[in-house]
Parts: sequence; C-alpha cells; structure tokens
Amino acid sequence: MLASRFVAGRCVGIFRNVYRSHIRTHLITFAEKRFESTLSAPHSVPLPQHHNNHLSRSFSRSAMASVESIVQQLQGLSITPAATVSHAAASSPATWREALEQSSSAPKSFELIKTIVYKPKTAKTATPVPLVVVAREGTDVISGALGKKLNLKEPRLASEDLLTEFFSLDKNSLSPLALNEQTFPKVVTVIDNTIESASTIFAIRGLSTSSTIFLTGRELFSYIKRLETQENALHEIDFEALRTDGPAASATTPAKKEKESAKIEGAAQIAIGIKKEVDFAGWYTNVLLKADMLDYYNVSGCYILKPWSYSIWEIIQDWFNKEIKELGVQNAYFPMFVSQSVLEKEKDHIEGFSPEVAWVTRAGKSDLEEPIAIRPTSETAMYPYYAKWIRSHRDLPLKLNQWNSVVRWEFKNPQPFLRTREFLWQEGHTAHLTKPEADIEVRQILDLYRRVYEDLLAVPVIPGVKSEKEKFAGGLYTTTVEGFIPTSGRGIQAATSHCLGQNFSRPEMFNIVVEDPNDPTGQGKIYVWQNSWGLSTRTIGVMVMTHGDNQGLILPPRVAAIQAVIIPCGIAAKTSDEQRKTINDKCEELAQQLKKIGVKAKADLRDVHTPGFKFNDWEQKGVPLRLEIGPADLAKQQTLSVRRDTGIKAPIPLAQLTTVVPQLLETIQSDLFKKAQDNYYSRLKEITKWDDIVPALDNKCVVALPWCEEEACEDDIKERSGQSSEPQDERAPSAGAKSLCIPFDQSRWTPIVPGQTKCPACSKDAKRWTLFGRSY
Repeated sequence: MLASRFVAGRCVGIFRNVYRSHIRTHLITFAEKRFESTLSAPHSVPLPQHHNNHLSRSFSRSAMASVESIVQQLQGLSITPAATVSHAAASSPATWREALEQSSSAPKSFELIKTIVYKPKTAKTATPVPLVVVAREGTDVISGALGKKLNLKEPRLASEDLLTEFFSLDKNSLSPLALNEQTFPKVVTVIDNTIESASTIFAIRGLSTSSTIFLTGRELFSYIKRLETQENALHEIDFEALRTDGPAASATTPAKKEKESAKIEGAAQIAIGIKKEVDFAGWYTNVLLKADMLDYYNVSGCYILKPWSYSIWEIIQDWFNKEIKELGVQNAYFPMFVSQSVLEKEKDHIEGFSPEVAWVTRAGKSDLEEPIAIRPTSETAMYPYYAKWIRSHRDLPLKLNQWNSVVRWEFKNPQPFLRTREFLWQEGHTAHLTKPEADIEVRQILDLYRRVYEDLLAVPVIPGVKSEKEKFAGGLYTTTVEGFIPTSGRGIQAATSHCLGQNFSRPEMFNIVVEDPNDPTGQGKIYVWQNSWGLSTRTIGVMVMTHGDNQGLILPPRVAAIQAVIIPCGIAAKTSDEQRKTINDKCEELAQQLKKIGVKAKADLRDVHTPGFKFNDWEQKGVPLRLEIGPADLAKQQTLSVRRDTGIKAPIPLAQLTTVVPQLLETIQSDLFKKAQDNYYSRLKEITKWDDIVPALDNKCVVALPWCEEEACEDDIKERSGQSSEPQDERAPSAGAKSLCIPFDQSRWTPIVPGQTKCPACSKDAKRWTLFGRSY
C-alpha cells in the first residue's frame, strides 16, 4: 500500500529486468546492494572503434583485456601497480572484497573504488553527455547536489545498455581505467578530492569481474588528471561538504551570491543561521538538527528519530488508534520478510515497487535458496493469511492495522521524513463483503487523515481522488489528501486511502472467497472487496516545512511534547541565593499547576545557561508558549507570556494562569491553521489557458485545470510544463506539473459545462477540475 509519494512513479517494464538481475545478485547487506547498483552506471556516447597510439589505446576495447596488458600500459605512464590479483568472478562489491581478502597477493589493507555513471536530463534531440564519478567506497554521492553544482539537470543512473555501448563493459567490470583520450572528452568526469592525498591503497577493477589492480590514490589521480584539457576539465569535488551543505550552488556567479545571502548575518552558533525563503533545503536540514528532531545514521538515507520528533508520532498514533478502533479496526503485526514468489504474485503491484525493493540473499556466508524481500508494503505478506482466515461471509469484515516500518531502497536524494529508505507508518488492510461497504470505509479513513493534518498538525489539505495514472499500483482507485509547501511551491501527497477492489482476492491472486449469503442455491461465490490505507512519518516533515520560520521550528500545541516552558529571569550576580530559590520555586510551582490541568509544561531551571540562551533554545525547538518569571513579575503576581508563532508578549495574572494558558494554546493552534490555510488557498489558481500554466507554477502556485482525464494528456502536461524551467527545489524530482488530485469539492471553481468547457492542454472536453503542480 502506498501512503506517501515514496514510490516516486510507477517504474514499470524498464525496471523489471533490473529487478530480476538484482534478485540474482549475492548480497550481504542493503548498503552493499546500493554500492553494487552505483557501479552499474551507463553511457550513451558511441565507443570509438580505433586508436592510433600507445597512450590512447583504450583499456575498454575488450572486457577480456588481460591484467598483464593493463599493467604494461600503466607502466608506459610511469605508474607501477602495488599489486595485481586474478580471482573468481565477483558480481558485487561484497563478493569482490571477499575474493580480495582471501587472496594472498592482495594488500592487507585497501579500499574499493566505485565508478558511478549518470545521464543528465537533456532535450530528446540532444546528445547526452554522461557524468562519470570516481569515488571511494564509503563516499556518499548525492547526485542532485552534484548536478546542481555542475549545472547538469537531474542526473539519473544511466542504463546498462548505454554503458555497454559506450565502454564495451558490463556493469561489474567498469572502472576509472575505462577513461582514456577517446572517452574522456565526451563525458564530464568527477573525482573524490580525498583520493589523491589518501594514504590507503585502492582496489580498482581490471576491466573485468575477475581481476583487480591496486594503485595509490596519487597514481589513480594522476592517471585521470593527465587526460584533462582546457576544454575538458577534471572536477575535484568535496563530497562531504556537498552532503553537509545541502544542495550546492551552481557554477555561475549569481547562484553563488544567492547561496551566500541565505546566511543570516550575525547569527550565533546556536541559531538556525539560514533563511527559509532563500535556501529552503538548507534551512529544513538545519531546523531538524538544531531542534534536536533527528540525527544522521551511518547508512545513507536512514535517520535516527530523536524523542522530540518521535513524541509527535506517538501523539498521532494515540489519536489515530482511538479513532480506528471505533470503526472496528484491530491492531496486529506481520513479519517484515516477504518471499519472492509471494511478492511477485501481483504483476502491476510489484512493478510499481521493484526498483525500491531491498533483498536479503545471504545468511552468514551461505546463499539463500530464494531471495527474501524486506517489505516495501504488506499486501502480499498479509493476504495469503486473509484467505486462510476468511472462510465464510460471517468472518467479514476483517479489519486489521499494523504500526511498523517499511524499506524502499530509493536512489534519489534522501530527505528526512519526506524520502527515506526506512520509514515508520501505519498500514490498514480490510476485507468486505460488498463494494459499498469498502467505499464507505475508504472515505472514513481519508477523513481521519484529513483530521490528523488539520486538527493535530494545523496543516491544511485537500481531499480528492488520484488519476488512473497516479493511483496505487494494483488498486481500483486511490483517494488522497494533498498538502502544499508554499516556500517551494510544491504539492505533497500527505496520505492515501485505497480501494483495491477484488484485484487481490481473485483466484489467480490470493483467492479470498466466501459464499454469497443472498444466493438461495448456496452455490454463489463472492470475492471479497479490499481496502488498504496508510499514513507515515512524512506528516512530521510536512508540519515542519509548513509552520517553521527563520528562528526554527514552530510546533502546534496539540502535538508539542512541551506546550509551555517557564523560564526564570532577572537573576543577576548580586541576586541572593534566597531570591534565586524563590524565583525557581515559583517557576516549578507554576509548571505543576499547569500539568494538573493537562498542559504539558516544564520549568527550565538550568543554571549553566542565561535566559537569552534558553529563549533561543526553546524557540528553535518550537515550544508554543514561553512564560517568564522575574522579581518584578513576582511583585506584580504575574508572568509574561510570549507566543512562538507571532512573538506577541502579554502579561498573565498568576491567579488566572490555569484559565488563560489553555485558551491561549487553543488560539495558537487555530491561528497556525488559519494562516497556513489562507496561504494554501491563495496559491490555488484557476487556469483555463495553456499559456498561463507555467507562469503560475513559476510563481509557486498549484493550478486547477478543467481536465479531460486522459493519461496521454496527463503525460503531455508534465512533459511540456517541465521543459520551460528548472526545478525550484533541488531535492524534488521534477519541474514538470503532475496531477495531484481531482478534488471531491468542485464548487470552488467555475462550473464545467459539458461539451463547452475544454481541457487547456489538449482541447478535448473537460470532465472535472484537477489540481496539477510540481510535487515532492
């Protein structure tokens, strides 16, 4: 089931062969799978067939080039390998390293070199110029940031056919030695800038899967550097800086100036330090780190959810659990492992996920007889048991939900909470006797998702149905709540509720069948109607992006772990211990009073920090309300309140504290929602002419089009709108407008007149108003 835009499109057909090759590959860890895939990078420039001199002789003329011939050619360049090793064919980084470690000829300590090839997006009639990256095995290559730095549009891993066409090598034989005087000018080459000065020895494929050549970093660097010309430079990149700084500025001067202007002048180390409106991606990362929401993990694309963010997820869980149990849903748990044969049962379903499936193929040093998938979703894991448990119509409806994590091993730029390789969610799976019963539940669940966003997170969403192209793979139809991020001008799929129809209950699938209770003969059979629905920790990222400002996080009170923080003020060096104790005791007393009436309050009595430090600290963490208590306040029997969302200050009499504070928190909650809703609605533009679409998108709006609802037109809208401008947000996938949803409420726009209102993209009769926009 699909709860968010983690699937990033239904990559059918073209990925099926990739998928089948992956499941035959021997892996130990998912990280190794990622590394193997990055080695499989391809090209689209024809390979020169003839070479005229010794130094320009292509190592890649034949994949069977002998180690001896490569060594001879390297020696002709005054490069003497530290060692050469012939070994059993190694089709993955794991088996390659294992083969080298078992060889007595290999150095005791070494690092693998990975060679990644990307194909930047170009016009269909243009000749692609591939991007070749030479990096250390542990280097995290963020292709989007790299493309931005080099002014290359949307670099994606290139196809294996193009790799073979260009280098005459298979994916497991590719190495930097394939670069020569003929190929180097036709590509853009990047090298990890830590390689040249590294003290380690590097293992490099000998242009085959069964041979390895060991060179120093300086030797490898000099081999590639010698190919550099005035027209074709070798780009030395600091990948660590590229990763920590977020999307890099492009090579043009104006972009550099804009990047610099994102810094907030005079910002202290504790501050966010980056302007949201200038460098949104950098701001977002800084807010999450400074607010103590998460930390980076040592597996790329995975993050640690710290208590400050996980507490939000717990609040959502508690609220949602109560609501779904009122609908008769029960919680259960199914294992994370899914067998290959079961996962492949539903063709459309698995083709939608296959590029992202992570596989376990080894246990210890033994290969598994059948690869086992880590669940990307649980339909195929759960439904064999639904068939076992549902034996009669009296067993219906069956309504189960599970809170779990799923893994989708995406190779796009990971972004905390929005696009991660492992994420938390709930996934509900229900079975019904009739379609009307299933339809009712789909909308009930969708409304609960709307309430999670609007009532808890103060984030406005628009409910609707997905187009046929964008619906859940294998489902009958998909309903969605669509959010919007004003700063980037991009829509975001917030949560989805799917009607699967009878697609999974058919005999050729899971055969979930019961007798028809309305058939007097007792012979009739009904295949059950099924739904699936899900909500993920993407909720947290959407909330942060919607409400946060240049001071940091802003938490809606209903999901804040601390709703009010009480800070002692006015304590100076001359303040006596007795006065200090009196103020601190009063702060603690007020916190306890608020806790008794259900307000989550905390007295910050840390004596190692000044009040100013504490103000900034809690502002960054987004605590909705700050209460200040000092000697003057005690004398007046009041506290000074400061709202995080507006900064408005107002005194509150201590005698009225337990009445005023809850009311103020509710005001903050409603004000946050109203502000976000007004912003969202102001960016919804009714468009009836094609020429107005791209300008509206460039103004960071979502467009409502009277649409024909034909898939060919949908593809055309995305293609044509994407040709006009670059993506505004580096980490988002495309500048083209995709269909977001067909809103249930059509009354917002001019009524469509059958036969008269035309689709602005293709001029066919329009059916319904549909939201199109750039999206995450």
